[in-house]
Amino acid sequence: MRINLTSKGNFKDTKNFFERIKAHKHFQNLDAYGQEGVGALASATPADTGLTSNSWGYYVWGTNSSNKTGICWTNSNVNKGISIAALIQYGHATNNGGYVPGRDYINPAMAPILNKAGEDVWMEVTYK
Repeated sequence: MRINLTSKGNFKDTKNFFERIKAHKHFQNLDAYGQEGVGALASATPADTGLTSNSWGYYVWGTNSSNKTGICWTNSNVNKGISIAALIQYGHATNNGGYVPGRDYINPAMAPILNKAGEDVWMEVTYK
């Protein structure tokens, strides 16, 4: 049995892709997604005093020093070591033995932003 392989063309697109990755020129708009996420979270956070909704922030990590890149959204409203944003999201017990159920406000607020970011990343890594 004989097998013949032939090819034509070059690896120009592949080489260009890896050069962009190596130069950390990928995912440069993470700050825009971070800011958009902060706005979405702030407007979706249930507010009594407004402290939790005004405490959202973000940081981009790993852009120049690692093989991974990401965004972390944070909320600095913490009481006795516990994130108030998490208590609102997941619910919590009360001092008198009651329970306050969680309100899923983070996932609906972030879904459109994360979906758009995923589409943009896909376009960026498949760009020729």
